[in-house]
Amino acid sequence: MEKYGFQAEIQKFLDIVINSLYTDKEVFVRELVSNAADACEKVRFMQSSGQTIFQPEIPPTISVTIDEKEKKITFTDTGCGMTRDELIENLGTIAHSGTKAFLQSTVAANDDEKNNGSNANSSNPAESLIGQFGVGFYSAFMVANNVTVLSRSFKPDAEGHKWTCSGMDGYELESVADLPRGTQVILTLKDNCQNFTQQYEMENILKRYSSFILFPISLNGKELNTVQAIWARSKVDIKPEEYSEFYKYIAHDTKEPLLKLHFTADAPLLIQSLLFVPDSNIEKMGFMRFQAGVSLYCRRVLISEGSKAKGLLPEWMRFVKGVIDSADLPLNISRETMQDSSLMKKLSTIITKRFIKFLEETSKNDPEKYDKFYSEFNRMIKEGVLSDFEHRDALAKLLRFESSFTDAGKTTSLTDYVSRMKTDQKEIYYLVAPHRKAAEASPYYEGLKSQNLEVIFCYDPADSFVMENLMRFEEKELRSAEQAEITVETNAEKLNEEQSKHIVEWFKTLLGDKVKEVKISKRLIDSPAAIVSEDKYMTTAMRKLLKSLQKEEDALNTVNYNLEINPASPIICELYKAWDNHNPIAEEIASQIYDNACIAAGLVEDFSPLIKRMNNLMEKTLKQSFK
Repeated sequence: MEKYGFQAEIQKFLDIVINSLYTDKEVFVRELVSNAADACEKVRFMQSSGQTIFQPEIPPTISVTIDEKEKKITFTDTGCGMTRDELIENLGTIAHSGTKAFLQSTVAANDDEKNNGSNANSSNPAESLIGQFGVGFYSAFMVANNVTVLSRSFKPDAEGHKWTCSGMDGYELESVADLPRGTQVILTLKDNCQNFTQQYEMENILKRYSSFILFPISLNGKELNTVQAIWARSKVDIKPEEYSEFYKYIAHDTKEPLLKLHFTADAPLLIQSLLFVPDSNIEKMGFMRFQAGVSLYCRRVLISEGSKAKGLLPEWMRFVKGVIDSADLPLNISRETMQDSSLMKKLSTIITKRFIKFLEETSKNDPEKYDKFYSEFNRMIKEGVLSDFEHRDALAKLLRFESSFTDAGKTTSLTDYVSRMKTDQKEIYYLVAPHRKAAEASPYYEGLKSQNLEVIFCYDPADSFVMENLMRFEEKELRSAEQAEITVETNAEKLNEEQSKHIVEWFKTLLGDKVKEVKISKRLIDSPAAIVSEDKYMTTAMRKLLKSLQKEEDALNTVNYNLEINPASPIICELYKAWDNHNPIAEEIASQIYDNACIAAGLVEDFSPLIKRMNNLMEKTLKQSFK
């Protein structure tokens, strides 16, 4: 047995690794399994390249055993193993990465073969090897007060060795006979880390971090990684049931996914990704809010779980489930976060744009399936329009609405609306209403209808904010029908200019400060009057929001409203006669006309005064009719 001491600087660094480097102690499982996976990948590569190895009949595998009574965890792999010198170099020297050195030597060897005119080995271990920093092994000391390593190299003439370390003072090394190929890491746990010997907890940790390692992983004889990392395989080789099984595994769902996007990219980043859209929206049903469900991997090893992968995808995409794997990620030394935040932003942009493009392709190639998606997740798309400025215009193309040109229940896109616009039309008109019948009966719609101008019907209260935030689409301004500036010509009998002037003055005197101005309308056809705000963004939906945020008596005073009167309306014409003849019922009818206009504008919450007045009007009308 030989004893080796750590240098003072290494002791300090080891203290940092143990106490400060990693966020969660459970990360030691990921690090040791990753090391074992690298060892297995190396021996697989050597076999494929024709090298002679010790015990070639033994396949590369990884096993974990836990012994609650002995307070021990053992990680065993049948990988490449280590010689005595490699144990000293890899475990006795912190921050020396055996994987990195192996990659460098392999690249150099391939370069030499190319220079000599021979074909370099087609297998590329860089695609699978994980370790880069040479510190992951020391994460074991976060939970263990003693670490023993038994290792036997793949080299036919090598000997087995035992490496033991009980603290930061140093380690011991001795020869051991009759060891199989590979490495065994035995941890004797600290008293406050006994929970890691619980089968349930260790199984959860292994599944969370290492489910998609290439090689079989077992825990106390039970194989765990039964679901493959199918995102790393070619799409043509994957069966539909494999996609389904994978989705149900990562999403913890029993239903089939509604949509699936499997794509790879080589530039500007190497990306392998598999994204799913669930069959239903739990937020729509009012159960709970989606937690981000896309996890970040590097070479099939978990870096950030969905809920912890901050900045990976925009918030509106929280309903998406799946994985994103990139070998180009410049991770920090703990492999828990990225060093380059701008690269994370670039990764997010690439994935988001590709997903939006996928939804647009689905809308064209499978409209029925897209309609199902939109009925479930339209609120997320609208949320993206409101919050994701970078992708707002692309998301706007995904919006769907009924319109005055579509049948009831059928929807159209803004793109299709623009394609149908009149040559001289410069605005896209929309109207917020609770349903189609209300929209078609709205006083704000009748003028546009008379000129055969298409109007988008928005039934979701959020639509108003979406439209106001979007403002423009394909260089066309979005304009609420309430604020449409149109002039309607009619041959119907109407008040003359002098009569119109008199009734406007009378209405203004009667209503007082309830309105800012009373005007003659140029766009009303059937309705006697309409409330119009001088602020073009103050639509019905915005007024409702304003009223919900303020006291009711203050809400109307906050915005300047005008009352527009239709001089061609039979009601207005008859009202003028009643007023001109000093009929006492005229004032009540005028007040009712104003209140009806307020109802259409969404300004009335308390209907009791209106009902009382309406009953009174009916009583007076009936008495006059049967005199």
